[in-house]
Amino acid sequence: MKKPLHFQRGQGMTEYIIIVALIAIAAIAVYQFFGSTVRNQTAAIAQELAGNDGTDAKKAAQDAAKAGADEATVKRNLDTYTGNAAKGN
Repeated sequence: MKKPLHFQRGQGMTEYIIIVALIAIAAIAVYQFFGSTVRNQTAAIAQELAGNDGTDAKKAAQDAAKAGADEATVKRNLDTYTGNAAKGN
């Protein structure tokens, strides 16, 4: 016996929603990791487009990128993760 067509459409929509949710979660994680760098780079571009000097925002973006790179090299486990949460990091 053949399944009705509306069940197949529902399955496709469910798969689509799952994929969109995974992409959204990945985007949030990337923004958390690179957020300050992206914000500062955007600020530098906006300053330059406005005809102002964007050097300070560019330097802040470089500093944020370096801090992110340094943070990425730190080895994490559950002890250090919860310890950082208690310290406010």
